[in-house]
Amino acid sequence: MRFTFQSRDGLTLVGERAGDCGAPAVVLLHGGGQTRHSWGSAQNELAARGYCVINLDLRGHGESQWAESPAHYAFSYFAADVLTLIESLPSAPALVGASMGGLAALTAIASDARAASALVLVDVVPRIEPGGAQRILNFMRANPDGFASVEEAGASIAAYNPHRPRPKSLDGLAKNLRVMANGRLHWHWDPQVIAVPGLGLAHDPERMLAECRRFTAPAMLVRGMRSDVVSDAGIAELRASLPQLEVFDVAAAGHMLAGDKNDLFNQGVVQFLSKHLPMRAA
Repeated sequence: MRFTFQSRDGLTLVGERAGDCGAPAVVLLHGGGQTRHSWGSAQNELAARGYCVINLDLRGHGESQWAESPAHYAFSYFAADVLTLIESLPSAPALVGASMGGLAALTAIASDARAASALVLVDVVPRIEPGGAQRILNFMRANPDGFASVEEAGASIAAYNPHRPRPKSLDGLAKNLRVMANGRLHWHWDPQVIAVPGLGLAHDPERMLAECRRFTAPAMLVRGMRSDVVSDAGIAELRASLPQLEVFDVAAAGHMLAGDKNDLFNQGVVQFLSKHLPMRAA
């Protein structure tokens, strides 16, 4: 079920709900340059397990409205959107955030440690590796004139993620593209998102680490072992602030691991949530 809500600065944001709306909620927050469709089968799997799944297009992405200024793509704005959504829910949800969505979730719980009942970070920590972050930015800044076909867009992803098997169908990828008046396909996000200096580095790791020490709910990091974004040192630093942190490694996956290894990713997230966010008795 598609829904909309207003951000604190007046943007119309779009998401969809799946599963039992009376069940514990799980909020999915995609990565930068992606849309809610990037979660692959995760939404369906979690809904089938009985959760109320809320899958959001972050501001400037997918069907959600674009901001007028690049400054309004700072993590504080993404986090405020998450907190506004949470305010509409009957109880604190679990937050599952990939890359930029994970940093938005961390920023949200740094503002309000009681906002989430559990936290799952997907291949992101407060202090990410600069080389990996720059490679993501290079990918996002490539092809400013768009693509002639979905296949061409798929080839660009394959070049960024050469170990990732080519999907049998490109239907999911097509949902992350928009058709321009000239017929060219562009990624379904506002180019101003990457006008924010540093993008994934445009936050204060020390402050984030200090403030998230107040978060005492269950937390897990799902790491793609082929990713160049998260290091052992970054994990150790986060665990010093979140001693309850669990780590689930996916050996053959890179940074886009929800798509790289969907079955293993889903398994890890479902096991974590089943343990810490059990379904209510009927």
